[in-house]
Amino acid sequence: MPEIWLNYGITDVVLDIKAENLEQKIDSEGKTLDDSAINEKLNQIDLSKPMELVVLHNSRSIQKIISSLFMICEQKSQPFPKILAEKKIINQVKAGLPEGSSINEFDNSEISNSNLVFMAEMEFDGLFGYETIATRLIKKFGEDSMLGAYAKRQGNLPTPGQYPESLEEAKKFSNNFEIQGIEIVTNSQGIVDFSLGHPSETISATKILENNSIKDVGQHKTMIISTGKDASNDTLGKSFSSLWNCSNAIKKDGLAILIAECKAGLGSDAIQHFIEDRLTLDQLKNPSKYINGMEDLLYLSEIQKNFQIGLVSILPEFYAKKLNMISLPGIKYSMDYILKTQGMRQKVAVVSDGARLLLR
Repeated sequence: MPEIWLNYGITDVVLDIKAENLEQKIDSEGKTLDDSAINEKLNQIDLSKPMELVVLHNSRSIQKIISSLFMICEQKSQPFPKILAEKKIINQVKAGLPEGSSINEFDNSEISNSNLVFMAEMEFDGLFGYETIATRLIKKFGEDSMLGAYAKRQGNLPTPGQYPESLEEAKKFSNNFEIQGIEIVTNSQGIVDFSLGHPSETISATKILENNSIKDVGQHKTMIISTGKDASNDTLGKSFSSLWNCSNAIKKDGLAILIAECKAGLGSDAIQHFIEDRLTLDQLKNPSKYINGMEDLLYLSEIQKNFQIGLVSILPEFYAKKLNMISLPGIKYSMDYILKTQGMRQKVAVVSDGARLLLR
C-alpha cells in the first residue's frame, strides 16, 4: 500500500490507498535554489535604507527569506528590518522568526509608507490568473477597484494561469503606492526563484511559475486534492484556488475531493452571505457592489454543473451542504466514500500541491 501524506492545516495526514486504486500522484516540480543562490539575490537589496517587511501570509519559504536577510544584515553590520503582519497571523509568523527579531501588527493605513516591502508566495488565482502581491493588495485594500476587476473576468468559470484584464487592474492599483515586493515562486521542495522590485514589476515572476507548474495529465474521473501548504487552506475561500487549478483535469460527472482544514473559517463575505440567504447566485453575475469572495461563489456554482465536490474540513457540515458539497469527516472517509459510490476498483488521481500546480 503506497503511503501518501497530504497537507491538512499545520500537519500532514496520511491517505491509505491501495496500489490498484492509485491512478497517479501529481506533485509540483522544479529545481530549487540553494542557500548561496538565495543570499546572492538578496544581496541586491540596499540594506542601508530602513526596511519594513510586511508578511502577507506565513510559510516556510517566507521564513527562509527572512532568516537569510537577517544573516546578511548581521554580516554587514546593518540593522535588522522591522517585521509586520496582520494580527491573525502574527503568532504563526513570530514562531518561525530568527532570534533577535521582533514583529508588530501591520496597520492598514501605512500602505503609502515607502519603506514597506511586501512578501508573499505566488500561486494561481481563478479571477486574476495568478495570485501575486499586487492581487493580494487590491483584494485587501481596493474594494472599489475590485468591482472593476471582477467585471473584467473572463466568463463565469475560473481562469487560473491566464493573463486576464483583471490582472492589469491589480497592477494599476499597486502603482498607486511607492512600495517594494519580494515575490516568491516555490514548489513542494523549496524556493524555485524570487523577484525583487515594485509589485507591478515582480508580477513578471508568473513566467517562472508557469514554466514549473503547468502539467498535462489528461482527464480523471476521481481526484483527491490537497492545497500543499496550510497558508493555502486556512480558509475555504483560499482553498478553492486549488480546486480551480485542477478543474480542467476532472471528467464530466466526475468527483473532486478537496482536503482543506479551514481553521480560520470561510474567509469569504460572499460565501457567508450566501449561507445566511443574504446573497443569491443570480446576484453574482452583474453586481453593483463587490463583496469579498464573490468570484469563488460564482465559480463554485458553475463548476458544480460539471462535477461533484467533496470537502474534508473542520467546517460545520451545514456549510458544505448549503454549498452543495459532500461533507466528509476525515481523509479516511473520503477513500471509503469513493469506493462505496464508485466501486472497489475505482482509480483515483491524487494531487499533493494543488495551490502551485495547474492541470490540463
